[in-house]
Amino acid sequence: MSGHSKWSSIKRQKGVNDAKRGALFTKLAREIITAARQGGGDVDANYRLRMAVDKAKSNSMPAENIKRAIEKAAGSGADAEQYEEVSYEGIGPANVAVIVAAMTDNRNRTASEIRAVFSKMGGSLAPVAWQFAHKGVISLPLNGRDSDELTLAAIDAGASDVSPPDGGAIVVLTEPGDLEAVRRTLAAAGYEADSAELSMEPTTRVEIGDERTAKQVLMFTERLENLEDVQNVYANFDIPGELLERLEAQVA
Repeated sequence: MSGHSKWSSIKRQKGVNDAKRGALFTKLAREIITAARQGGGDVDANYRLRMAVDKAKSNSMPAENIKRAIEKAAGSGADAEQYEEVSYEGIGPANVAVIVAAMTDNRNRTASEIRAVFSKMGGSLAPVAWQFAHKGVISLPLNGRDSDELTLAAIDAGASDVSPPDGGAIVVLTEPGDLEAVRRTLAAAGYEADSAELSMEPTTRVEIGDERTAKQVLMFTERLENLEDVQNVYANFDIPGELLERLEAQVA
């Protein structure tokens, strides 16, 4: 798991205040609306929608909000909400490679806001996608079970890679088209996932060893994540666990 993924997990565990929760729910609703509009409102028949709904539930989004977002996808005319999926690539502090995924109803506004964050933090837009691979990512909690047991089960289910245990879970990587099949196979064997989603996983990493640089890089990615149109930020930095723990204590 990259340093950015670890930090995102820490922030989820810490929770969010009401203002940030409202912004998060808006982003989650956009994912649900877009998925439902593309593949229909049946979560059993639309895997992308099911992933979006599962993500919303894991972030404590109320069921009524989820239902309303799915219903909005069926709207037309003035009630319709249309979002375009766009992505931007660039280099941030410490030469960290970043891919920013957004959903927007105004591409010019989104590009301007993202470019401003890169510029303010000493970065720039540039091609970096070659430093990432499109993967399915499944988080499997150990729940007291042996990590070797889960690793073998994941490999048998069709995983392309499995990470060592970290924070009470293992991370299973799949090819994008295999994500749902692997998740279902694991669930049928009694291994329920905490989360399953498509991601851009780094193939090269920038090691961050000092606190000052780590803070700068984390501030950069958080500023991007706080933009209204940004859904996901993928970055290739890696911060040692002990340094992340120190930073976690500072935001406690």
